[in-house]
Amino acid sequence: MSVNKPRETFRCYRCGLTCRFDYFGQRPPFQTAIVLLEEAYVMKDPFSPDERQLVVGSHCSLCQQAVCVGTGCSIFYTKRFCLPCVLSKAQEFPEEIRKEVESKTAEEVQRLE
Repeated sequence: MSVNKPRETFRCYRCGLTCRFDYFGQRPPFQTAIVLLEEAYVMKDPFSPDERQLVVGSHCSLCQQAVCVGTGCSIFYTKRFCLPCVLSKAQEFPEEIRKEVESKTAEEVQRLE
């Protein structure tokens, strides 16, 4: 008889997305051929018969907050950054990254109005 280990919960500090995850790190044990570019929260894809994975989120490289991979919450540019940290350090990012983040935040403001 096998006992299932209880799954831990991931929560994005930006949008509040909450979900269970199966693994945190760069080498998910259920996908041995894959090495992620960041330590990430990973869950098995519940809709895939061959145990594919979904990367749910990671930690912002600057503030260390847990943040999901949603376009309104974070961006990956060599490392994961939450949008508020990108905005606060905007001059340290390339222009195309700044423009992308500015457009995402403008969309978020319009959605809230």
